[in-house]
Amino acid sequence: MMRFDLVDLSLFRHVVEAGSITHGAARANLALAAASTRIRGLEESLGAALLTRNRLGVTPTPAGRALLAHARGLLAAIERMQTELSAFSGGTVGQIRVLANTNALTEFLPEALSAYLAANPGVSVDIDEHTSDEIVGLVAEGAADLGILSGTVDTGTLQTYPFRKDRFVVVAGHGHPVARRTALTFGEVLDHDLVGLDRASAITRFLAERAARIGRVMRLRVQLRGFDAVCRLADARVGLGIVPESTARRAARGLDIAVVPLVDPWAARELTLCLRDLEALPAFARDFVAHLRA
Repeated sequence: MMRFDLVDLSLFRHVVEAGSITHGAARANLALAAASTRIRGLEESLGAALLTRNRLGVTPTPAGRALLAHARGLLAAIERMQTELSAFSGGTVGQIRVLANTNALTEFLPEALSAYLAANPGVSVDIDEHTSDEIVGLVAEGAADLGILSGTVDTGTLQTYPFRKDRFVVVAGHGHPVARRTALTFGEVLDHDLVGLDRASAITRFLAERAARIGRVMRLRVQLRGFDAVCRLADARVGLGIVPESTARRAARGLDIAVVPLVDPWAARELTLCLRDLEALPAFARDFVAHLRA
């Protein structure tokens, strides 16, 4: 007889989405040993291996993918039930799962989130950073309620709504050879040392893939945790940085940096909201989407 509970299902979803039992346990607020025991218990109860384990992490087996689909459906139903019942106690309670690319996460979400959460104290928002291509697949699979990604990505059958506009630019300390340029191609930027976000970040992976397409690699001298830090090191002439224009213009007010447009077509960023079905979301999640669109 199969024996499992909602904690098991939620943990399994987190593990698969994180690609790691360690990171999945952290998301589920469980100790690693407890999480591993629960996963083994699930596999023993179902009589099938649910995860393929390797040195890079874990991936679901066919049985694991089937369980994941059911787990997501059950957990979503529980969340909807909690939301509907919370109305009888005088407040809305729920969680919104959001996936965002680096640009949206650092530049546009903080302000929008603060206003929404202040007005909705019973709602929490769980945000993970991914590349735009990854976001499409994860939202389509039901791993998140909402994705925020580049408008240049094919979103298939997902519903989409405009969010914000931005573009990537190059920041350089005055005195750097490119500081007087009026425009640059990405290929020209790759001739110089760079400072950027850490290699695990969505934007660095995106730029590395763009470099690989033209047979080049990025010479990252320093890897940092935020775009503001990238601008500061560009100011110190450690290397060139590639950041959203909104970040660069703000940083230029306090730093001695030049802001040079990138002319590559992909540098223009029309950020888009994507989701499976707006009407299927709980009312508080629909309100959040409306808030972002406004």
